[in-house]
Amino acid sequence: MERLEEQFSDLHVAKRSAMKDTMTYILDIDMSSPAEAQNNQTFAILCSDKSIRLYNKETMTCLQEYNVHPVVPSGIRFSHSNINLLFSACSDGTVKLWDARVSGSEASQIFNGYPSNVFISFDISCNDLVVCAGTEKEDEDSFLVFWDARYSSNGDSKEPLGIYSESHNDDVTQVRFHPTNQSLVATGSTDGLVNVFDISEDNEDDALRYTCNSDSSVSIVGWAGKDYNQVYCLTHDEGFCWWDLAQMDTDETITLCKVEDMREKAVGCTVDYLVGGLYHDKTNSMFLVAGSHAGDIHLLSCESDKITYLKSLGGGHSATVRSFYWCVDDNSMLTGGEDAELLLWKLKTKDLAPEKRDSMKMVSSVQQRVRVHNSKSYSTKPKKNNSK
Repeated sequence: MERLEEQFSDLHVAKRSAMKDTMTYILDIDMSSPAEAQNNQTFAILCSDKSIRLYNKETMTCLQEYNVHPVVPSGIRFSHSNINLLFSACSDGTVKLWDARVSGSEASQIFNGYPSNVFISFDISCNDLVVCAGTEKEDEDSFLVFWDARYSSNGDSKEPLGIYSESHNDDVTQVRFHPTNQSLVATGSTDGLVNVFDISEDNEDDALRYTCNSDSSVSIVGWAGKDYNQVYCLTHDEGFCWWDLAQMDTDETITLCKVEDMREKAVGCTVDYLVGGLYHDKTNSMFLVAGSHAGDIHLLSCESDKITYLKSLGGGHSATVRSFYWCVDDNSMLTGGEDAELLLWKLKTKDLAPEKRDSMKMVSSVQQRVRVHNSKSYSTKPKKNNSK
């Protein structure tokens, strides 16, 4: 954890990009795959003015904008295998696919939901084969809707493969597929439950593998752990829950950490809200990003029943931070918020000691003369709740 703390302390605002309209909030950020994008990585932001914008990470210049008025988008996700394809869930009961290679502002493909569906969450499986979206509560039901995610060049609209309708009884606020297992998906709801499904099963009853109860309204869900066999959630009242699913069939407790209100628990900084969480696989550590309404950003380390304040970043934002994206490959971070500012945080370049610089010069001069020859209250499978 010391190395992660050092990395965070060296972050500084490398570049910033301001929205033209100072009343525009940045609500969500997602990044294209670094393996495919290499040095030309693209990220997307979702704005409160109902627009989606694509940016070049290195230059922080806007490449393209999609205006989806009067529809309200509720999330953005890049394809895992194609940097040009971007998905968004929308309040009109559709998931839209945008192709950056196609000119114009119309979606390249539309995934239709059922009548009265209002999608407020969604995700794409790690193999890009399945899209799943969660709905607001409709009468007495909430739905998870599934589609075949494969891109059809003819642009025809796609109809659902099927739905789950029995496992949540309130708004489905989060859908998160497992990072490496295309069959597993975790969902969170304002009913307080975090469910994990195996969608390779034939029906919803068999698909529901685990249910964890946060005892609060769930706002964010994610996967953690060395083998991604853990799930965590943040709640709308700034709580945090973290479970180890590998302990489900043992006598050990699965609850690694549960904090009802991080505003009261955090010591060393003023936490007004939680922005999000992240499992940092390179350091095998779980951390939370929190903030103050003045724009300060705080990093909190999470361990079993222990929350540790690490560092704060100030001088970047001047208002509430709504979203962040941590780039694990180069330990940079993108943040956006209610001050209409989009910031890229990078590590400071550390000066080498004089003797180290001299040593590098000598090695370099030798190399010039030598030619090198090449030769991720709970239950494993709850009974149906008839008291919905």
